[in-house]
Amino acid sequence: MIGADGRERPMVIVRVPATSANVGVGFDCLGIALDLTATFLMTPSERLEVEGCEQRFRGEDNLVWQSYLDACARLGTQARPLHITILSPIPLSGGLGSSSACVIAGIGAAMALSSEGFDRERALELAVAMEGHPDNVAPALLGGLVSSFVDGGTTTSTRMDVAGNLRFVAVAPPYEVRTAEARRVLPTGVSRDIAVWQMGRCVAVVRALELGDAELLGAACHDRLHEPYRAKLIPDYDALREAALEAGACAYMISGSGSTMLAVADGDQTAARVADALRKARPGYWLQVLPANTLGTTVEVH
Repeated sequence: MIGADGRERPMVIVRVPATSANVGVGFDCLGIALDLTATFLMTPSERLEVEGCEQRFRGEDNLVWQSYLDACARLGTQARPLHITILSPIPLSGGLGSSSACVIAGIGAAMALSSEGFDRERALELAVAMEGHPDNVAPALLGGLVSSFVDGGTTTSTRMDVAGNLRFVAVAPPYEVRTAEARRVLPTGVSRDIAVWQMGRCVAVVRALELGDAELLGAACHDRLHEPYRAKLIPDYDALREAALEAGACAYMISGSGSTMLAVADGDQTAARVADALRKARPGYWLQVLPANTLGTTVEVH
């Protein structure tokens, strides 16, 4: 790209997949990348310019810009004004990692424009430091199904492939569930029975997703730790869950803290039936049928 001063300037292209945290029973430790990709085009400029998003997000507080500045400071590199173009199909209603995608885009630009270039492990470290948790940023960076834990300042993320037969029908109501409220409604402690319930089913859900075992997924994906409380914040939860399961979905879950929800289906035909049922239940709601994403984040410099 040629700047106004006539000099050629690099363009950084960062592509980040949507993500769904928790995956039912994996509260704050599991996340999955979905094949719905946000693209960010970033070029050094004379001043900050942001396009491709709502007017309210085009100022200095834009999350891509703020994460770029944060990453530059952590990397010890000089931040330069950017022209940022955002091409994102990820809904802003919450639950599919739209904010995490912006955070990773800023980090990707800072690293790509530095002398060291983009490094996935270092990017994960920076993203967790900014977000405070790895449940969305880890699968967004790595792709697939990711289990993460943090020990001190070190994040350990284990990536697994998701079977190709599984489809994730994402439906987003036209309202948000604020993360602070979704946290507030959770109990401060759980019984031993619930802890045992969750642990056994979390392992089974991971295995079911790897194998594409819809029957096992349907048996195991029943959360008792957060969904019973967060479902009350989503007025459409019960009606949409019932419609999805009656149409053949093997599992139904809240994506992250909501308001987006995911129905899991075995194969394209079942996924189409589930999608039709959800459209009939709530016409006009945002809806996509998605496979898992395998690539994670990609960064190119032109």
